[in-house]
Amino acid sequence: MNKIPHYILGSWTTGTEEGTPIHDSVTGEAFTSIAIEGLDIPEILNYGRTKGGEKLRKMTFQERGNMLKKLALYLTKRKDSFYDLSYRTGATKVDSWIDIEGGFGNLFANASLRKLFPNQPFHVEGDPIDLSRGGRFMAHHIMVPKRGVAVHINAFNFPVWGMLEKCAVNWMAGVPAVVLPAPSSSYLAEAVARTIIDSKILPEGALQIINGTVKNILDTVESQDVVTFTGSALTGRLLKAHPRLIEESVPFTMEADSLNASILGEDAKPGTPEFDLFIKEVRKEMTVKCGQKCTAIRRVIVPENLVEDVQIALGKALDKVTIGDPRLKEVRMGSLVSRQQVEAVRDSVNDLAKEAQIVYGDLDKIETIGADAKKGAFISPILLRADHPFQNTIIHEREAFGPVSTLMPYKNLDEAIALAQMGKGSLVSSIATSDDKIAKEYTINAASHHGRILVINREMAKQSTGHGSPLPYLVHGGPGRAGGGEEMGGMRGIKHYLQRTAIQGSPTTITEITGIYQQNAKYKEAEQHPFQYHWEDIEPGMSLKTHKRTLTDTDIINFANLTWDHFYAHTDITSLDGSIFEKRTAHGYFIISAAAGLFVYPNKGPVAANYGLDSIRFLRPLYHNDTIYVRLTCKEKVDRDVVSTEHPSGIVKWHVEVFDANFENRPESEKTEKDSPLVAVATILTMVQKKQETFVEMTDEKIDELLSKLKSDMRPEWGIMTPQHMVEHLEYTYKIASGEIQDFDVNTPEKILEKVHASLYNYDKFPKNSQFPLLEKDTLDELRHADLETAIEKFKEQRKKYIEYFKENPEAILNNMVFGEMNKYEWYLLERKHLNHHFEQFNLL
Repeated sequence: MNKIPHYILGSWTTGTEEGTPIHDSVTGEAFTSIAIEGLDIPEILNYGRTKGGEKLRKMTFQERGNMLKKLALYLTKRKDSFYDLSYRTGATKVDSWIDIEGGFGNLFANASLRKLFPNQPFHVEGDPIDLSRGGRFMAHHIMVPKRGVAVHINAFNFPVWGMLEKCAVNWMAGVPAVVLPAPSSSYLAEAVARTIIDSKILPEGALQIINGTVKNILDTVESQDVVTFTGSALTGRLLKAHPRLIEESVPFTMEADSLNASILGEDAKPGTPEFDLFIKEVRKEMTVKCGQKCTAIRRVIVPENLVEDVQIALGKALDKVTIGDPRLKEVRMGSLVSRQQVEAVRDSVNDLAKEAQIVYGDLDKIETIGADAKKGAFISPILLRADHPFQNTIIHEREAFGPVSTLMPYKNLDEAIALAQMGKGSLVSSIATSDDKIAKEYTINAASHHGRILVINREMAKQSTGHGSPLPYLVHGGPGRAGGGEEMGGMRGIKHYLQRTAIQGSPTTITEITGIYQQNAKYKEAEQHPFQYHWEDIEPGMSLKTHKRTLTDTDIINFANLTWDHFYAHTDITSLDGSIFEKRTAHGYFIISAAAGLFVYPNKGPVAANYGLDSIRFLRPLYHNDTIYVRLTCKEKVDRDVVSTEHPSGIVKWHVEVFDANFENRPESEKTEKDSPLVAVATILTMVQKKQETFVEMTDEKIDELLSKLKSDMRPEWGIMTPQHMVEHLEYTYKIASGEIQDFDVNTPEKILEKVHASLYNYDKFPKNSQFPLLEKDTLDELRHADLETAIEKFKEQRKKYIEYFKENPEAILNNMVFGEMNKYEWYLLERKHLNHHFEQFNLL
């Protein structure tokens, strides 16, 4: 029998012992085994810290995010292969979708968080703190990647999602991972891990996987490591008390099973949408993944006068749940993960039945479709009912980790809240109500005992992700019994793997450390206007001091008339008594507009657009005849993705300071300690193009120079073209570009045409073996000209026709076989890419 291999220390290996058999959850067949003897755990952890950690820490957040996005796309293309293995865990197609594609979704979601972090390997958190009156001593907080490894001890129920929801976060933070999937479903985690390793998208050492229970995994963890655990509360508490964790103060996050409650609001009576939604939600949470979800509804808390209605409705809903081989379309619930889990659930139900009555289902009877109930790990959905939930406390203490829930009554909302709290800490709770006052009362009072609360009503139903779905941008965890930990949560989750450090120094020094300009730091005077620089050449602190402008009475009146802002301070000087204003006052937005007029560079250049206004603050009024000047300083640079028809660009945040020029001329005797020439500050954003350094510009002179080097006996670096074939191919494409040939269909499928068209604007080269649509693969057209020299002359003639065509028809739109409709500028972009591609093919560039 094959053993499930481990990926450690840069290679795949297996344990030395015979191994423990792993069984198919549906058929009971032993098809693989787990073996862990002979693994060098200290060396494995150290390999992650050094080999993987060193490379990840050097990457910027943008690079890590793009790495996760690339990995998510790679896995998504290969998702089908994982479903067959997932069926062996007892999961249906829907169950598997949650696990597999939900796991990939975590990669996508965390990848998008790169936009919230600086374009550097560490994070700058919060606002700067001024520690002195003169503004020359300050503090900030930075967060850097921990120099350890994330050790993830995972549960059996979600082998893919459970691995990737954690790894996506630590990779984004710049920390490598060692993953320990639960043995009973580790074969699926191993398959995904193998695909990840084979992709070579992650740096070596960023992911190691040990398939099996390793009892000494925590014996050599260090203070820079992070340990996470998902599983039973009992096991979690034992791990949390490990001496090594205490000795080294190793962060430990536990996400344990919890007795999650769903409450039916008193207003949600039979016949209301909320009642129906509640029944649907409970049925779903009982049966999806065969109830093996840490977020499943274990306690169903309903008004005492509706217990019978709920019991009957749930019974009818559960009657529709077909059980059997999860590969079959008609099956709605598969099996538990193993026969051992069946026995564990039976024991838990029998304990619960000592204080509650089984009102639906039978532990000893089950009908299955396409599977042998005796061989597989099948069990019936079980609904219990406890009529005295304040006395029968086992229902708040014992969890049956399967398709099991307990129905219980409450007299009023206070009782419902008290019952929910008796779970002593849960991952999630929900309440079905259309009364927002009930929703508020429950949420505020139950929140102390829950990690997440969902309010279910008719308004959100169609878009709801449901009670049992943790989301990457929301915290996943809960207090008390649920483990007291926290996972995911967007930026919050990433910060668990970063070390927060306070830094102190001068504004100039803190600017250099953080890469973000700090108020009162020394300016770096720009040699030319900052708007003339490309994104790569701009750096924080780069600054421009503008000339001056006087704000006149006429300016203020005209601005009021233009904007319809006739606030009295700008237009009625007879109403200023008792106000903070002394004279006719300039509009705040006029000050900012006037400031923009002073700092904007008028000519076309790398600045592509105004991207927005982050913040603005007016410190004191400016009056008519006051004179201002502006200091424009680069505050921060933020990288961005470009997917539309625009050139690669980044965002530059500019610190704008507006000064009162008259202040400098005032006698010192009239200035107080609180006086300052600074009257307004703002942060504006511009979209700034990146440099194009990939392609050589193709002028007549450059083309002549390059083609003069082309010889008929040259061999290409790739492909099968001869030099003459290449030149004649280019000639033909110019016939398309000049409108001579347009009787063809666009070859690119409509659903991706927009994306392909937009690629004209990026700075990426064509793939080396791109296939021309009109040619069959690995074939060449017959040569049309006598020799290479003639072909070159015909090529140049056709290029001139292309240039003349767009001179005479500058607004023309012509079709291209790959990129669809293209204007004059887009044909120029294609020409540049295309000529560079083929000239490189023959080593002319």
